[in-house]
Amino acid sequence: METTPKIPLDRVDRRILRILQDDGRISHVHLAEKVGLSPTAATERVKRLTREGLIAGYAARLDPVKLGLELLVFVEVTLDRTTSDVFEKFGAAALRAPEVLECHLVAGGFDYLVKARVPDMAHYRRFLGEVLLTLPGVRATHTYPVMEQVKEEMALPV
Repeated sequence: METTPKIPLDRVDRRILRILQDDGRISHVHLAEKVGLSPTAATERVKRLTREGLIAGYAARLDPVKLGLELLVFVEVTLDRTTSDVFEKFGAAALRAPEVLECHLVAGGFDYLVKARVPDMAHYRRFLGEVLLTLPGVRATHTYPVMEQVKEEMALPV
């Protein structure tokens, strides 16, 4: 497995990344003021950070409850076989399921950890039966409905 080389960041780069994580819509003029650079220099830094892949994109954070997606669940998925083709098929199928917010291949007592959002338990039951349990290679699942979300942080500690 090939790893991506770490890109050296100075203090200003890190500050720019922290500010953009907090407010991706900040103007380059205001960003420049906050980091003590000219607008041109700040813009060039943002372009470089984007070109180097440190800034992967921008998105709006939506309120799932106001959108009627009140139930958050984590699901442990155990596969019947742990082979490359099963991993590939499972991963491709998980990518197509809109309820799946995150899907991670993990080491330990099960194979995948899935994070999903649905309106309620009745919808989750349908999602489990019609989507998750039909994914390639699934042998067993264990579901953990979230009772209270204590912390959800999208920003990385840079």
